[in-house]
Amino acid sequence: MSLFEQIKSKINKNKLEISVIGLGYVGLPVAHSFSKKFKVIGFDINIDRIRHLKKNNDLNQSISKAELKKSGIKFSSNFRDMKNSEIFIITTPTPITPSKNPDLKFIYKALQFIIKIGIKNKFIILESTVYPGASENKFIKFLEKSSGLSVNKDFFYGYSPERINPGDKIHTFNNISKIVSGSDKKTCEIIYRLYKKVVHKVYKASTILSAEASKLIENSQRDLNVAFVNEISIICNKLNIQSSETLKLASTKWNFLNFSPGLVGGHCIGVDPYYLFYSSKKLGYKPQTLLAGRNLNENYPKFLVKKFLSFFNKRKINVLLMGATYKENCNDLRNSKSIDIFRILRQKKHQVHFFDPNVTQKKFGKIIFTKKPRKNYYDAIIISVSHMVFKKMGLNKILKYGKKNCKVFDIKNLFSNQKGIINL
Repeated sequence: MSLFEQIKSKINKNKLEISVIGLGYVGLPVAHSFSKKFKVIGFDINIDRIRHLKKNNDLNQSISKAELKKSGIKFSSNFRDMKNSEIFIITTPTPITPSKNPDLKFIYKALQFIIKIGIKNKFIILESTVYPGASENKFIKFLEKSSGLSVNKDFFYGYSPERINPGDKIHTFNNISKIVSGSDKKTCEIIYRLYKKVVHKVYKASTILSAEASKLIENSQRDLNVAFVNEISIICNKLNIQSSETLKLASTKWNFLNFSPGLVGGHCIGVDPYYLFYSSKKLGYKPQTLLAGRNLNENYPKFLVKKFLSFFNKRKINVLLMGATYKENCNDLRNSKSIDIFRILRQKKHQVHFFDPNVTQKKFGKIIFTKKPRKNYYDAIIISVSHMVFKKMGLNKILKYGKKNCKVFDIKNLFSNQKGIINL
């Protein structure tokens, strides 16, 4: 029986061992989903992360304690525990450098671990965001050179772009549409069968290159769409009209695309356009619109702070900033633009208390979070993230934190068209 037939048989019988490398917001849900069918090793170099997960405690709040206990995942920070795995799924971070170029060091680190335990007859699947061509021009060549083995003969490689949405309990790993690709058609078929075991909808890409590009395109498109309505909100501010009403009127047309102004952060949307730009520039084409949206969204917090402070005649104020995460209903602080708002206000010498019940950590860098806001204390309140917990608190309770004439700047229109509320 050929290797491919053996792997197909093991997939059908749920007899594979899979190692997931990197157990963050992407890796842990991936490991958890595959553990429902297969034996899974969850590997991470962060010893504290492994220690918590061994106690069935996910500080990212992606998987519940009961679910982790039931999963049977073997968590480890010792790469040798992965030596018997036939499949390796890499979900390590891929940030950008200070000069906005791709930073792939965590992927290379993961590949080095796999090489040390041997890649002969192994399937390596990358889920991390990369620029188009990185797999074939960088990672596969690195694996071949470091091991002396050949792709599609001695080892096999695939790419399946991650689509995890932190805090989203509807679009979970098994419910999202998954794209898979492989270093050849046989490899792609194996990866397709593997993911089909745990994901409802799986689509085959004809090439790894197409799969890599698709991930960047979907997030770059969203970045541009939000940048457009953010710019509309700036224009409406100049016109002295509410963008929320104006956009609602525009949306009455049947083909209008509904997006709302707001802060754009996180690991994907805040990073992917730079990866696509990098790849395009290497090919000799400098995109005209791609980073226009990114630049506008990066600077949008400055506009919001300027608009907000225009109500206070340059005096120093006490501010309660509600919402620290990059999006609603999660505890993910990566590339959060609420943190930019905090820093801008502090630079202008205003006192700011940062409050977010979804964030369990006491501080982020030098920023210390307020566990409980003071009552009747703040001159102004900014609601920067539309957490459900804020919605449940209700406007009356939130207003009790402020002084008598406290102004509430509701960036996400959580409480729209109510007295004393400033909306976009």
